[in-house]
Amino acid sequence: MENNAVVTALNAVAASVAELHRVWDGSRLASGTGSDHLRQLADVCLDGLTEVAHIEARTAAVKVRLTETFAEATKAMASPSASPQDRCSAAMGVVAELACVLTVSERTAEAFLQETRQLTTALPLTLSALQAGTISWQHARILVDETTGIDTAAAAALEAHFLDPDAVNAARGCPAGDLVPSRFRAKARTWRERHHPVSIERRHQASVEDRRLEYTPDRDGMAWLSAYLPADTAASIWQRATAAARTLQGPAEPRNLAQLRADTAAEWLVAGVAEGVPSPKAQVLVTVPVFSLLGATEEPAHLDGYGPIPPSMARQLVANGATSFHRVLTDPGTGAPLEIGRSSYRIPVAMLQWLRLRDGKCPFPGCNNQSLDNEADHVTPWHKGGVTGVSNLNQPCRRHHRLRHTTGWKPVEAGTDAPPGWVAPSGRRYLSEGYDWEPPWMPGAFDPDAPPDIPFDPDPPAGLPVDPLPDWEKWIAA
Repeated sequence: MENNAVVTALNAVAASVAELHRVWDGSRLASGTGSDHLRQLADVCLDGLTEVAHIEARTAAVKVRLTETFAEATKAMASPSASPQDRCSAAMGVVAELACVLTVSERTAEAFLQETRQLTTALPLTLSALQAGTISWQHARILVDETTGIDTAAAAALEAHFLDPDAVNAARGCPAGDLVPSRFRAKARTWRERHHPVSIERRHQASVEDRRLEYTPDRDGMAWLSAYLPADTAASIWQRATAAARTLQGPAEPRNLAQLRADTAAEWLVAGVAEGVPSPKAQVLVTVPVFSLLGATEEPAHLDGYGPIPPSMARQLVANGATSFHRVLTDPGTGAPLEIGRSSYRIPVAMLQWLRLRDGKCPFPGCNNQSLDNEADHVTPWHKGGVTGVSNLNQPCRRHHRLRHTTGWKPVEAGTDAPPGWVAPSGRRYLSEGYDWEPPWMPGAFDPDAPPDIPFDPDPPAGLPVDPLPDWEKWIAA
């Protein structure tokens, strides 16, 4: 059975292989000695790795197409009068043969078949991007995961947001295929939480009933102790343990940060706050849209290092006097925080908080280190004319701060609402992730296009600050 999609996918792989041969043949030009020849050879290797990544993505697209065609051909060969039991057996046979030909377990083969069906029937943009080599198989699987359980329209909207540059609400920041899979999953999950047809409030209320503490024995006299908790509680515990571990670090301390964090948390759980064990307060940043804080909308808030949280959780943090809560005006058109200024060399606390709001984490590509554990740094050094402003500041983690000052890696082109990108010693530029800001939700009283069933209550819920942003009415009017 001829299949044009399969032929197209195979041709794409062949083109990638031809390009790889061209790049590798070019490495002969780099033969010889000297730094110029070695630099050329290194560049050829990087170009070759880029093509290999494209080949792997396009090969994955071919596997998807071939698997779909095999399943459809097998289904077409079945008798129309087959009983349900026979059809079930035939489906088991398809899975079994896929498992054998791919040398995987039947469970893995069945999962791959389900992913294939979703890609070929519900996610055409994802499959096209995979075939073009602009996203990896890991990115495609993440889109499959994040669109599972939502309706067709919502799945199409999520896919278009990240893969269609002409979409009404196209993603900002780094392109999806340039993000490491873990960071892309975080972005996709954030978008899904904001646009899920069932509110995050309802889903959280159901999930919080499943909170628990689990104990799992492991090898070598070790065991795992894990807790499934509300996000604000878990984030507070993590930040507090990290701050305590940082306090204990020093030249005479042989334990690394991970060991100190585990030992400190164990001391707290076993013996309480013991002498010599620091117990700093947790500092967790939470950004709450003003209308959500006032109860006018149910837009999710954002918990630093985690992502979207229910508005009720954010309101409770504010009502309890969370010291980490900062009033931040956001652009009503884009959702991005607005600029604050400062011109001296010393970076004030307010500006450090702004950096954390702008970046969310270490801005080095692929790094997951949370913003509260990072260090401020000038993009253009102060002694070379750099100013102390948000658009010239970077907040790398310790590892990438050291990388910047001890190697040829350099941050470049920060902005008021975008972290800097990075230039490698090879001269290649790599984009930082950046936030995917979205316009805030507006209550019906201010948004004529909003559904009429959204109530607007001018009085905040009981226990909240009476007026958390005194000038918000003037700001909206402006």
